[in-house]
Amino acid sequence: MSVKFGLLEIPRKISDVLKHAELAEELGFDWLGVADSQSLYREVFSTLGMIGHVTDKLLIGPTVTNGLTRHPAVMASAIATVHEISQGRAILGIGTGDSAIFNINQRPHGLKGLREYVLTVRELLSGVETKFNGHTIHTSWTTGQKNNPVPIYIAAEGPKTLELAGEIADGVICGMGLTPIVVEATLKHVEIGAERAGRRLGDLDLWAFAKVNVGEDQTNLIQEIRMELCSTCHHAFQFTLEGKHVPPELSEAIAYVQENYDPTQHLALGESPNAQLIEDPALLAYLVDRFAVVGNPDDCIRKIKQIRNSGIERIIFTGNITSRSSLIRKLGTSVLPYCRD
Repeated sequence: MSVKFGLLEIPRKISDVLKHAELAEELGFDWLGVADSQSLYREVFSTLGMIGHVTDKLLIGPTVTNGLTRHPAVMASAIATVHEISQGRAILGIGTGDSAIFNINQRPHGLKGLREYVLTVRELLSGVETKFNGHTIHTSWTTGQKNNPVPIYIAAEGPKTLELAGEIADGVICGMGLTPIVVEATLKHVEIGAERAGRRLGDLDLWAFAKVNVGEDQTNLIQEIRMELCSTCHHAFQFTLEGKHVPPELSEAIAYVQENYDPTQHLALGESPNAQLIEDPALLAYLVDRFAVVGNPDDCIRKIKQIRNSGIERIIFTGNITSRSSLIRKLGTSVLPYCRD
């Protein structure tokens, strides 16, 4: 499987998103994902439609949406419209939900609900009439895309979700971490799910999430993405630490983040109150090592090659900092060209 790189965009301002999309395409990125958190940021599908108009090559899609804020027919119609606008470049990234649902006081439905939702949307994208919650539903206009339906990727951060993704998804956005032992466990769980469906690991398109910042001042680089590390600590370790390869001595510090995370400040720039929740230096260092690509270009190149050597060839980077354009350019010119061999 060939190496590819993507970016996750937080749609704080439409003009900035479009500028970043054009820059990403110019620099050879392969995928531009857009976060979905309706209470905090611009609406994801409207934003994706505009990105589809200003780009020609990038894969685009929500990275990631959820199955609670939209009925399956609404979801299928929305992403199929993006697919049409972009001439077949759409991807539907979906997960159990985070700030989008917590900010409307909802809770994730769990894996059973995610399975039902994904399978329902897949049928709708193929133009098939189906049932959801006991009612017959359809998106009949999507029949025209049945020979090239939007692929569905599941974002997964725990063993059971990874296995579900391996079983029913076209691709997996792997969020359990980047260290060799965690990547090994990730691939094992995806493979278990794939085998349940009579598939192989190589049948799925696998991407890893990575927090990123490139520069010379390591302390400042980490401080800039501290709120992203806190967000990941909150989301990746929620519900249970079982099977997630977390050192037991960090469980108390992680629980503190879980209990005090403020979804209304999710990924807030500047003096983010969530960023301050990582009080334990050992936890901060652990989160950087497990989830981030941070440092000067050589440091970042080494970490990316380590991830690839562990078995995941495709990475989607976050790095939503104030100087976003500068980061995209540094990543696209000083790091990624040396990681494609």
